[in-house]
Amino acid sequence: MSAPSLANFIIKRPWLNRWMTPLASWYQDAAGYRKLGLKADDLIPEENDTVLLALKRLPPKEAYDRVFRLRRAFQCSLAHQLLPKDQQTKPEEDYLYLSPIIKAIEAEAQERDDLESMTVSNKSSKQRSS
Repeated sequence: MSAPSLANFIIKRPWLNRWMTPLASWYQDAAGYRKLGLKADDLIPEENDTVLLALKRLPPKEAYDRVFRLRRAFQCSLAHQLLPKDQQTKPEEDYLYLSPIIKAIEAEAQERDDLESMTVSNKSSKQRSS
């Protein structure tokens, strides 16, 4: 399951949204993953079956780009260097590409569980026994 989020609560309140947006931007920049050329969804651990299935559903180009970003970030980490400014991920390039797929898979799993636990009863047999 995904972690709980306060995003909807914050977005529904304009005053809170205005206050949190600069704070969120600062935090994303301070996290440092963009300086290594990564996107936010690159940081999702692959240890979950749902995430592994979502990675299999990625388009081939997006999957290749993800592996490239991860390898480049690993090389930068080993060399104790950051990418040049022109190669760092810009905020407008940092979009969610894996999270929507993960949410869809979780919704499918929930629907599957709901359908498997559903009991079917025949209305006509109830009326006959009464």
